[in-house]
Amino acid sequence: MMICRTLVAALLAATLATGVVAQNSITPEDGDAIYQPSSGQPGKDVVWIPTPDALVVRMLAATRTTKDDLVYDLGSGDGRIPIVAAKQFGARAVGIEYNPEMAELARRNVSRAGVENRASIITGDIFVEDFSKATVVTMYLLPDLNMKLRPTILKMRPGTRVTSHQFKMGDWEPDERFTVETREAYLWYVPANVAGMWTLRDDHGFEGTFSLGQRYQKVGGTVTFGGKTQPLLGVSLQGEKLTLSFLDLENNLGSATLVVTGSSMDGQLSWSGRTTKATARRR
Repeated sequence: MMICRTLVAALLAATLATGVVAQNSITPEDGDAIYQPSSGQPGKDVVWIPTPDALVVRMLAATRTTKDDLVYDLGSGDGRIPIVAAKQFGARAVGIEYNPEMAELARRNVSRAGVENRASIITGDIFVEDFSKATVVTMYLLPDLNMKLRPTILKMRPGTRVTSHQFKMGDWEPDERFTVETREAYLWYVPANVAGMWTLRDDHGFEGTFSLGQRYQKVGGTVTFGGKTQPLLGVSLQGEKLTLSFLDLENNLGSATLVVTGSSMDGQLSWSGRTTKATARRR
């Protein structure tokens, strides 16, 4: 993966200090007889420093990568993340690498790892190539590059998991953060768009109007039913999954768990001692 030139010295020292070689390591050293990259070498707006193997595994585990996923690694370097995604997690994986020599090395590493049927490397620009079909995105990029990618990522399918080594995405706070041997990484779920007015109904007579405000995955608002408007007590949005709680007319706690699909939601509503199927439509 890739990182900024100004941080080379500190991060290279950390990389050399940890010296992690996990069971998923591609080779004992970087490169091969054809091409030998050096940690810290310059690239397009960035320099190359590989993500430690132990952190690669942790990032893919955090995203709950499985054989059903399509992983895109942005700034793929020597291909280690697509290889581990394919070999250990069974996913289909694509790496995008700008440097042609590095991309060729990554393809040879994919072949050596025996995962050509699951992993591939594109020689290309992460700001040009289409990765919209990914269900998992991995990256180790500069904060300003993360910010430049953020609008594209936020337009991806809700629930897409995005993990970044070292750097965040501005004021879009991560859903999770974790550390492996002093190296930090972050996880986001692309949030569904739930802002606006919704009418929620179930088949036992409940009908209420929810007014939701949203900033990324942070959501709040009010509920109106039975002629009474009150604030929602708790709202959580993880990808396309929305949960919310409120008080019913007898001041008992009610809750809804819904899956968002465009301008509709489907799930279940628990109130007045029963749980029913529920549907919401954006007004």
